[in-house]
Amino acid sequence: MDEHAKGRITAQSDSASIATELSSRRTGMSFQRTRMSADRTLMSVIRTSLSLIGFGFTLFQIFQKAHESNLLKSGKAPLHFGLSLVVLGVAMLVVGIGYHVAFMLGLRKERESMKHLGLVHGESHFPVSLTLVTALVLLAIGIVAIVNMVYGIGPFG
Repeated sequence: MDEHAKGRITAQSDSASIATELSSRRTGMSFQRTRMSADRTLMSVIRTSLSLIGFGFTLFQIFQKAHESNLLKSGKAPLHFGLSLVVLGVAMLVVGIGYHVAFMLGLRKERESMKHLGLVHGESHFPVSLTLVTALVLLAIGIVAIVNMVYGIGPFG
């Protein structure tokens, strides 16, 4: 084989290895984009749940105070409606958290599988989602709000 042919083969193999490396890096970045997309989805669930919990609790408090000051004879229906909104917000948050955790576990498993096959580098870190931590804190607040509404105990009285 002449020198020119050897140089062409080496250049082609270098080009192929560079293309493979770039492809692996792009795949690794796509995992990061997918993770961030899952965080954004959970943030939208948090936003909606927070609105439901906040509006429901506020409605509950307003009608409870109006009933206590004898402005309303019976405030049961609005109280139940407020409680229903809070329960709906908490339930939506539980489903959103469950979906997020299941999706992230599947994504991590797929990433590990591709890493072992050499299709993606495992250098990037998958930290615990701050959005998930926020959702769990909001879930705890929502549960405390429900306990406060039903039993009249807790810090929100």
